Amino acid sequence: MDIRGADSDTSSEGSVFQERKPQSLQRQIGILCPVCDAQVDLPRGGVKALTIDHLAMNDVMLESLREEGQGLVCDLCNDREVEKRCQTCKANLCHFCCQAHRRQKKTTYHTIVDLKDLKGYSRVGKPILCSAHPAEELRLFCELCDRPVCRDCIVGEHREHPYDFTSNVIHKHGDSVRELLRGTQPHVEALEEALAQVKEMNGALQERVEAVAADVRTFSEGYIKAIEEHRDKLLKQLEDIRVQKENSLQLQKAQLEQLLADMRTGVEFTEHLLTSGSDLEILVTKRVVVERLRKLNRVEYSTHRGVNDKICFSPQEKAGRCHGYEVYGTILTKEVDPAKCVLQGEDLHRAREKQTASFTLFCKDAAGESMGRGGDRVHVAVVPKDKKDSPVRTVVRDNKDGTYSVSYTPKEPGIYTVCVCVKEQHVQGSPFTVTVRRKHRPHLGVFHCCTFCSSGGQRNARCACGGTMPGGYLGCGHGHKGHPGRPHWSCCGKFTEKSECTCTGGQSTPRSLLRTVAL
Repeated sequence: MDIRGADSDTSSEGSVFQERKPQSLQRQIGILCPVCDAQVDLPRGGVKALTIDHLAMNDVMLESLREEGQGLVCDLCNDREVEKRCQTCKANLCHFCCQAHRRQKKTTYHTIVDLKDLKGYSRVGKPILCSAHPAEELRLFCELCDRPVCRDCIVGEHREHPYDFTSNVIHKHGDSVRELLRGTQPHVEALEEALAQVKEMNGALQERVEAVAADVRTFSEGYIKAIEEHRDKLLKQLEDIRVQKENSLQLQKAQLEQLLADMRTGVEFTEHLLTSGSDLEILVTKRVVVERLRKLNRVEYSTHRGVNDKICFSPQEKAGRCHGYEVYGTILTKEVDPAKCVLQGEDLHRAREKQTASFTLFCKDAAGESMGRGGDRVHVAVVPKDKKDSPVRTVVRDNKDGTYSVSYTPKEPGIYTVCVCVKEQHVQGSPFTVTVRRKHRPHLGVFHCCTFCSSGGQRNARCACGGTMPGGYLGCGHGHKGHPGRPHWSCCGKFTEKSECTCTGGQSTPRSLLRTVAL
């Protein structure tokens, strides 16, 4: 048992319980039950004052009796081993005390049995004696104090307390305990069910964890296998590239060596002829030598290497699927050449304020072929010519096919400088200027065939085309004077429906006096 709150020495029972402090100065001591782990406050009498578990003592005694009384001593002499038991006194007796027990007149007719005859019994406990009067058995129950007492207690400490024999009050108190038990049993059932559910969930959890672990292992093993296979493919591809480039270099080397040997032979022969030959010998051999040198001079060859060592590994680029798994990493042999990259788009050199302008960058290699992939370092800057410290925010979207979509939204009209760089180098045509015009002016009138139709025949309705009709109509009409003969805008007279309005709203021209009518 665990004693809590005790500051005194616990090496001996006397040191803990014999020296008592005043009640106001004593600290409450609690102990833990070894069976249910409940904390119990230790009474003033110490451990000896705790309630005795007589059922447990009965079980201990039964177990000892089943082992032929080993470990039990006589209740009378406390010296010799037990051989008999008096069922009347409920006392364990040795052979000597058993004979004396039979000789006494008071106990002559008590029932005495051998220990081996008690093995089938369920209760062999001793009589419960009063702690205050050890010679008296507890047979009465004090209703006021709610505890069993003996005869001496009734005439002493419990005088004038209501009491009765234990056999008479057991029904009432037993029923109250049973009532509490009936209220507690549902909790036991609920807790057992909850515990069963917890155990069931624990089992399900373990099964689920094992299943998920198996899935993780299967996925990991498959992914590892896919990565290893992809690795082998990349290494084979790299080896093929090496062989291809080496073969090209060897072929170019052989061609250059042969051409060099021919050149050297011709040069050496000619130099030897010119330095060592006589005039006649030079003239005789001239035709052959000149023809040979002219033929060598006409040979076309390149001093540039036919292949390069531009091979790199891009670990973040998607490489498709292998056994159903997405794998990454490709070997690249192309390298972007900023001087070969081109820009295309309608908004390259013109834009409108507060409207998004866009163009496309096409990345190419040194041979002018499309890269066919993304991932290049592209930087775009759009800066106003008169406000170089206020660049416009740009958006560059990698299309993953060697092209990049660039967009920006200028806030004010003016001249802007656009710089497009790949690998920190300008591309073709960069930098270039963009003229940003004012925002597109919407039409204030209607796009109609004539004023008469669009206004519903109103006489005062006018049109920017300047046409009129007889009868006081101020607007245009089909076939009448000034009508342009095709649909047009009433506000500015333009013939294109999707166009910018050019109506100034001033009074400098006769047309500016015309009123636009829109239904």
